[in-house]
Order: sequence, then structure tokens, then C-alpha cells
Amino acid sequence: MSKEIPTAPDLALTPPPKLAILTSRFNTKVTHGLRDGAIEWLAERNIHEPDLFDAPGAFELPLMAQTLAKTGRYEGILCLGCVIKGDTAHFEFISLGATIGLMQVQLTTETPIAFGILTTYTDEQAQIRSAENDHNKGREAAAACTESIAFLRQIRA
Repeated sequence: MSKEIPTAPDLALTPPPKLAILTSRFNTKVTHGLRDGAIEWLAERNIHEPDLFDAPGAFELPLMAQTLAKTGRYEGILCLGCVIKGDTAHFEFISLGATIGLMQVQLTTETPIAFGILTTYTDEQAQIRSAENDHNKGREAAAACTESIAFLRQIRA
């Protein structure tokens, strides 16, 4: 039995999912670019007005995403942030903690949690990945979350 699951480029979900976007306030020039890209991608698919929330940084995203998921109000949550490597090991600890934390939230709550956290070596790399174009990683996070929702809807139906 093979079922065709819609993929992100052609995705149109009816009814549109209720989504939350959780954006880190650290590196806001980058994270707001990610958020804007995600909102734009969603709007292109008639998914309007996601609830917007701010987080202090990437490390806080897992707890806040878990709290949002447990409300049952959201079919998916996009987590957007940016960690840029500095001169210490801080980059590795924050990146790994956020990654594992978001994966645990997704598996525990069975809610799609988009991993839209940039982990770059330079400011320039972060700017490129959050620019206003089709390669914006916020757009990709929105696509991944929405495609996961489509999959879950079909499997659970």
C-alpha cells in the first residue's frame, strides 16, 4: 500500500494548519529574516496568521516549544534561531542542546517542530541563509513543518 503524501512545493492543506513561530531574539537581524521568510512561504500557500512568539535565545527554544505543543492549539511549531561560532566552546553546547531538545519535544509531543536554527561559522553565512530569497532557511523550516503535518494528517486519517 503506497500513499502519495503531498510535498512542500505543491502543498495545499485544507483546512490550513494552526501554527506557532517561535523566534530567538539573539541575532535578530538574522532571526527576523528567517521569520519573515517562513511567514512569506506560508502565506504563498494560504496559511495565514501564525501565532508569533519570541524566545531569549536558541537554548530556550525547546522548553518554549514544548509548552506551546502541550497546549494542543498548534498543529506545528517553527523554531527559528541563529548560533554563530565564536572563540569558545559555547557554540557547540548551545547548538547541540537546542538540537537534541527540539528533537525530544517533537518525539514526546508528536507535534512537528521545525528546526530552523542556523549554526554558522560566520556572520556572513548567517546573513546569506536568512536573506530575502528562495534559499532562506526560514522558508525551508516552514516547508518541512507543513509537509510533516500533511504526512501526519494522512497517516492519522
